Amino acid sequence: MTPEKLLELAHEARERAYAPYSHYAVGAALLTKDGRVYQGCNIENASFSATNCAERTAFFKAVYDGCYDFAAIAVVGGPAGKPAQAQDEPSGPCGVCRQVMQEFCGPDFEIHMQKAGGGVFTVKLPELLPFSFTKDSMEA
Repeated sequence: MTPEKLLELAHEARERAYAPYSHYAVGAALLTKDGRVYQGCNIENASFSATNCAERTAFFKAVYDGCYDFAAIAVVGGPAGKPAQAQDEPSGPCGVCRQVMQEFCGPDFEIHMQKAGGGVFTVKLPELLPFSFTKDSMEA
């Protein structure tokens, strides 16, 4: 699946965001290595710590289905009611989502984000989370 198609699915997921407090809607589309796609949106709560990000929603849905092999994720976000691509910078995953990605993904895992004015900005997980805490850290 192309990064552009994955971003399109992330935009679709963003439409389902529940963001009555931040008014910042995020959508994600997670691609498994066998070609399945899991969509997620941010779901806020009055107690902000109970909020769940779009990326984690997609990962948790996939893990629930028994999927643990991931290839890429597309993430789009921005003020609710406005196009995600209207931002000057891409909306990247938060630190907690980056750590969840580290738990389930290898160094070749790609994160696709929308560039301002269209296009795709792609990075690999180690670029977003250098010196990360891993499963191996638990055994040290």
